Amino acid sequence: MRHQNFIDRDKLYALLENNAPTESDLNDILNKARKIKGLSLEDVAKLLCVEDEADIQKILDTAQYCKDEIYGKRLVLFAPIYTGNACVNNCVYCGFRRDNKTLRRKVLTMDEIEQETLQLLRMGHKRALLICGESPRNDANYMVEAIRRCYAAKDEKGSTIRRINVELAPMSVEDFAKLKAEKIGTYVCFQETYDPIEYAKFHPAGTPKGDYLYRLTCMDRAQEGGINDVGLGVLFGLADYRFEILAIMEHARHLEEDYGCGPHTVSFPRIEPAEGTPFSLPENIPHPVCDKDFMKIIAIIRIAMPYTGIIISTRERPEMRDQLVKYGVSQISAASETNPGGYDAGEGSTDESDHQKTGAQFTLGDHRSLDEVISMMIDGGYIPSFCTGCYRKGRVGADFMDLAKPGLIKEYCKPNAMFTFREYLEDYASPSTRAKGLELLKKLTQTFSKEELKKRVEGNLCKIGEGERDLYF
Repeated sequence: MRHQNFIDRDKLYALLENNAPTESDLNDILNKARKIKGLSLEDVAKLLCVEDEADIQKILDTAQYCKDEIYGKRLVLFAPIYTGNACVNNCVYCGFRRDNKTLRRKVLTMDEIEQETLQLLRMGHKRALLICGESPRNDANYMVEAIRRCYAAKDEKGSTIRRINVELAPMSVEDFAKLKAEKIGTYVCFQETYDPIEYAKFHPAGTPKGDYLYRLTCMDRAQEGGINDVGLGVLFGLADYRFEILAIMEHARHLEEDYGCGPHTVSFPRIEPAEGTPFSLPENIPHPVCDKDFMKIIAIIRIAMPYTGIIISTRERPEMRDQLVKYGVSQISAASETNPGGYDAGEGSTDESDHQKTGAQFTLGDHRSLDEVISMMIDGGYIPSFCTGCYRKGRVGADFMDLAKPGLIKEYCKPNAMFTFREYLEDYASPSTRAKGLELLKKLTQTFSKEELKKRVEGNLCKIGEGERDLYF
């Protein structure tokens, strides 16, 4: 079945013409946003046209309010596992592009995927994102085996990955159904750019990714294959960021109207330099997004789609990531590697060439260890969360939103975040991180207003301290 294009390019660009709000308009929109019911496409178009720094600060302050009301101080952590950098596409901005001859290509074996998983577990991770280039060597059947091997891995402390998200190329309904059967979390696919004219410039015809409409409608096929938890994203720098934000809004509306639930997450990568890829150099990016505008658009999505998770990767510098968590970001990767085999030093391999670093998709901006990132989070009063309770309880898709919108999900999320944080402190944290993390947990326990809930939280935290694991509501 060939689905229809739901992006009206001319309409979205027209909304951005001479559309800066008056002071009264801005205040009305931001007051509306504080009700945490979301914003209209027209509201968002006006906010995207704001340039005055004082007015941008008002948007940031509103986003911080909405973020605190919905998420509190929780911040979810994960790490990607790149299973391969072989790719049949030739996207001009990507280090994995087919014509990049500087890259050492690699598709991991199942044993190597297990080793990558073990390295993440030994850091303390519980959530993984499986990702790869598009190639016949890592098709849907390969990914099914990779998911199984990743879930089956167990480190010396008995820890396992509790939730696997996947970021894969568009596929058929039948292949999506195969992924669904493997109990994945969220299916993620970036449109890269929603502007079809710009899209054609960056994704050569004759490759699978050259088909704009097939990519645009991949979430429709995912839903029809049974995957009701999806993540959207664009690569900022390819087209006018204001258009991209409106298009994300339209994509979310389409999913809500046709399938009953919008995206679980939206990701916000900016183009970063990649070896052997001249297009990705700063001077060649057609629509660069400066830090000021980047903070603005994160804040706008937070208030426009208040219950959607916002993801920032290690593309961004530590100081930028530390700022963005205040204004909307709810999930971050940590201690990431973007090349296949990047976590493992070669354990179990007899081939010396396997020990060499394979080519990465892009340059990292944040090189901190997981413990260093968590230490920063504690200093800011944040709760590092590895929680996967909602997925295993079936609180996903529309069911999750039914709890999130009236604020009921908080009674699950905060305690579950605290439980997984305590596990990390007991099993993987450095002594200094453990000490200040336990102090933070003591303070957080006192913030529960319901005495019965407070006692349940205290009880589970004690059980974890005594050796029990994987407790969640």
